Amino acid sequence: MTDHYNALGLSSAATLADIKKAFRQKASALHPDKNPAPDAAARFRAVQEAYDVLADTDKRQAYDDNRRRNLLDSPPETAREIWTQYFDALMAPR
Repeated sequence: MTDHYNALGLSSAATLADIKKAFRQKASALHPDKNPAPDAAARFRAVQEAYDVLADTDKRQAYDDNRRRNLLDSPPETAREIWTQYFDALMAPR
């Protein structure tokens, strides 16, 4: 799974303004017309894809939900949350 926050150099707590600012900076630095590196085009596309997902509220929510399910954000915290929900459901009176 691609880490869109990492592609933009951000944490998952980034605001929309942070996302836009990081995108402009990365896109400017990685644009194939300005950057002669052989992987510049691929890195530019990754930054563009990250922005497309993170700047759209619905896409970002779906992406964040998927990250949580895949334990990318905070593995110990996410695992604790999953186990707590599981055991709460088991111990709940029926």
